[in-house]
Amino acid sequence: MKAAFVVFVKEVLENLRDRRTVINALLLGPLLGPLLFSAMTSVIIQRELDKGEKPLDLPVIGAERAPNLVEFLRQNGVHPQPPIEEPERRIREQDAELVLRIPADYPSVWREGKPAQVELLFDSSQRETGGTVSRLRGLLENYDRRNGALRLLARGLSPTVAHPLVVAERDQATPQSRSGLLFAMLPYFLILSSFMGGMYLAIDTTAGERERQSLEPLFATPVARSTILAGKLGATFAFAMVSLALGLAAFAVSGQAIPTDKLGMQLDFGPRFAAMALLVMAPLVMLASTLQTLIAAFARSYREAQTYLSLLMLLPMLPSAMLAVLPVKAQTWMFATPLLGQHLIVTRLVRGEAVGSTEIGLCLASGLAAALLAWLVTAQVYRSEKLAISG
Repeated sequence: MKAAFVVFVKEVLENLRDRRTVINALLLGPLLGPLLFSAMTSVIIQRELDKGEKPLDLPVIGAERAPNLVEFLRQNGVHPQPPIEEPERRIREQDAELVLRIPADYPSVWREGKPAQVELLFDSSQRETGGTVSRLRGLLENYDRRNGALRLLARGLSPTVAHPLVVAERDQATPQSRSGLLFAMLPYFLILSSFMGGMYLAIDTTAGERERQSLEPLFATPVARSTILAGKLGATFAFAMVSLALGLAAFAVSGQAIPTDKLGMQLDFGPRFAAMALLVMAPLVMLASTLQTLIAAFARSYREAQTYLSLLMLLPMLPSAMLAVLPVKAQTWMFATPLLGQHLIVTRLVRGEAVGSTEIGLCLASGLAAALLAWLVTAQVYRSEKLAISG
C-alpha cells in the first residue's frame, strides 16, 4: 500500500505542475460547461419574459375594417402599426416578425353574425416568434370568447350553452420537479466532467510516460505492476472526482443566476444533492478512469491516446440521447446499467423525488462490478512487457 501511495503522490504532483492538465481537467471541464449553460439559459429566459411584458408592435393590414378588435388589442398591450407591403416576403426575410391581416369582407360577415376570419402571418421556423405568436393568439381567442358570449346573450341564451364541458386542470408538478425540464441535461454534464477530469491524467500516466521513456524505469523497480497500476488509477480517480465536485459546485452557484422563480421553478443543489450525486457517480468515475487508463495503454504517444479517448467521450451521450428520443418510465433493471442508472438517479434528485435504497444499491453494485472487471483487464495489460517499450 505504501508503494501505491508513493506512485499516487508522484502522479498527482507531476500533473499539478502541468498547466495543461490543470486547466483542462479542473477548470475548463467542470466550470466552463455550467457557466455557459447558466448564462445562456438566463439570457433566453429573461429575453422571453421581457418580450411577454413589453408592448407588442404589430403591423395591421385593414385595421379600419375592425376598429373594435384593434381597440381591444391596443388595450391589452399591442401597438398597432401601419400596414406593410408584401408582408409574406417581409416575414420570410425577417424584416417583420408578425403581421395581422383583416380581409375586406370582415365587416359584412361580422354584421351578419357569422364567424369572421382574420389572418395571422408569421414564420414558425423562426424560434424567436414562438412566444409572440402565442401571446397574440391568446388575445384573439379572448376577443373571440367575449364576443361569442355577447352574441348568445343578445339571443337570450346563456354563454354556458356553448361550453357544455369544463376542464379543471390540476397540475401535480412541484416547483422543484418543474426544474427537471430546465436541467434535463445536468446528468450528462456531470458524467462528461468526470470523464474529462480523469482523461488527461490517464493519458499522461501511461501514454505520456511511455513517450517520455519514463515508464520502463518505473516498471524496473521491485514493485508489483498491480501496485503501480493502483497508484496511477488512484491519481486519475482523484482528479476525476475533484472535477465532478467542481462541476456540482459550479451548477449550484451559477444556477442561482437563473430566474427560476419567475418560471414557477425551484432549484435545490444543496449539500444533500451533492453528497448523493457524488456517491452514485463514484463507481462510474472509477470505471471511466480504468477504461481511460486501459485505452491509453495501447497508445504509443500522448496524441495517439487523445485520439482514442476522444471516441470514449461519446459514451456519456448515450443515456441522454436514448431518453431524449425514447422517454420511458424508469424500470428497476435500468438502475443496474452503468451510465443509465446514474443518469436516472441524478434526474430524480434534480426533480426532488425520492430515491430508494434498492435503486442506489443496484447503481453502486453494477458500477463497482464493471469497474472491477475493467481493473482486471487493465492489470493483465500492465503485466505485458510491451507496455514499457516506446517507439
